[in-house]
Amino acid sequence: MPQLVFLPHAELCPDGAVLEAEVGETILNVALRNGIHIEHACEKSCACTTCHVVVREGFNQLEESDELEDDMLDKAWGLEPESRLSCQAKVVDCDMVIDIPKYTINMVSEG
Repeated sequence: MPQLVFLPHAELCPDGAVLEAEVGETILNVALRNGIHIEHACEKSCACTTCHVVVREGFNQLEESDELEDDMLDKAWGLEPESRLSCQAKVVDCDMVIDIPKYTINMVSEG
């Protein structure tokens, strides 16, 4: 079973986390299931950038992003070459290291 290592994030997981994941589930679903509340303003429909993450290790093993995800990512804060929308990136059979950016662009956030 692959492990997702979430690097420390001041608000969402201050100590970081190592989580077990099922192949085929999204990075976002793994995080949410384990109490890491990554924003997902569009309810996982690839219509915003609030669930943006950077895959520090394991990025090249992921299925390629599609054009819609790439278009959304162009609007993300802190975009990097290894950026993905966590609602779209599905876990593969390898361990990954995930970095949640400090900021997100959410025009309707109520938190």
